[in-house]
Amino acid sequence: MANVFVSWSGGKDCCLAMYRTIKDGHNVKCLASIITEDSGRLWPHMLKPAVVQLQTEALGIASLSWYAKVASYNQDYMKMLEHVKNELGLDVGVFGDVSVGNAKANEHLYWVQEVCRPIGITPKMPLWGYTREQLLREVIESGFQVIIIAAASDNLGPEFLGRRLDHSLLDELKERYHNSASGDAGYYHTFVLDGPIFKKRLEIVKSKPILVKTEVKGHHDIWYLDIEECRLADK
Repeated sequence: MANVFVSWSGGKDCCLAMYRTIKDGHNVKCLASIITEDSGRLWPHMLKPAVVQLQTEALGIASLSWYAKVASYNQDYMKMLEHVKNELGLDVGVFGDVSVGNAKANEHLYWVQEVCRPIGITPKMPLWGYTREQLLREVIESGFQVIIIAAASDNLGPEFLGRRLDHSLLDELKERYHNSASGDAGYYHTFVLDGPIFKKRLEIVKSKPILVKTEVKGHHDIWYLDIEECRLADK
């Protein structure tokens, strides 16, 4: 049994990675998030720090929000890891990266290893080697309440924002995957509102869709659900 931190984005993958880690008997002591200084938000989910903080309160786990510049992201991330190890005494990190169906899997694995190794952090990747369908089914069947908060404009669109991840949506994503010429169901990100490891649940009080455009070739314009107000509620 180890004391660990989780690299936290607020979405289904990091939450499922933490859930598996807890079920394996480890103690999650901290949820560590990077906030980019230019946006003031956690990317790529575009969450405001206050929303991330409220989510960690719902889980009953301490949080760490570390600010980083885009131009020096890796160096700033490693400074966060140094803080986690030297100040919090944690040298095992849990990451929610997936490999199957991820064209950038090797790149992500290399990045995790390269930022952790110099600091003396041991990375754990509980979702590595599982298919997306296996992971999505586990999220749904374990009782997590998850919504889509980011969706690519070209193949999903704003109508997907706020939709709950359930078996119906999973079937729709599978159909999109099988019917896509590129084998892509569509780019999206999620936010977890409740689940078996939550002490309280989150309720979104006020939100609005916003479109973030990009001029980077090969990248999508993205619709985001901007959570303006949310609150904790008893379960």
